[in-house]
Amino acid sequence: MASAAPAARAQDPLENPPAKGASADAAILEIVEFSDFECPFCARAIPVIDSLMARHGDEVRVVYRHFPLPMHSHAESAARAAVEAHRQGAFWEYHDLLFRNQDALTDVDLIGYADSLGLDTGRFEEAVRGEAHAERVAADVALARSLGVRGTPTFYVNGYRVVGVPPVWVFEQAIAAFEEGTAKKRPLQAAGAFR
Repeated sequence: MASAAPAARAQDPLENPPAKGASADAAILEIVEFSDFECPFCARAIPVIDSLMARHGDEVRVVYRHFPLPMHSHAESAARAAVEAHRQGAFWEYHDLLFRNQDALTDVDLIGYADSLGLDTGRFEEAVRGEAHAERVAADVALARSLGVRGTPTFYVNGYRVVGVPPVWVFEQAIAAFEEGTAKKRPLQAAGAFR
């Protein structure tokens, strides 16, 4: 069993969902992504987000939310395992491993990925095989349903809904609109398509 992640890296997944990029206060654009680790379309969105972050990382904040689809047999346990990775301070590294290995998401695989990152595998066993972190995943699913999310990936760009895998220019156009003041941020609960 690998040793526990340093306490300084520990995250409270119920209080702070995984996020990368600019701080919440500094971000011009906040992208909230509802995703499923077994969804092939979600995997296709990663290069788009990575490209956006490479060009505008100091202006963009990406927040990850779990929305495991019922037709994906390993998505729920992968989401619980990812919550544990976040708790141990390694969400994005674990996220990337899961998406690179979408065809290998059994319980054994999920624990093995944690071990490869030097994380506490005992906690991953509990997360994958038990109910640890089910509350966090259920909270994200409830939020998604309250917003009318039906599939993955679904993004909220400063509160405006974008469904599917958009090209990077959609996000760049949004940055420009918010920088120019021609678009206004709105609460996540205000669902609608970005125009």
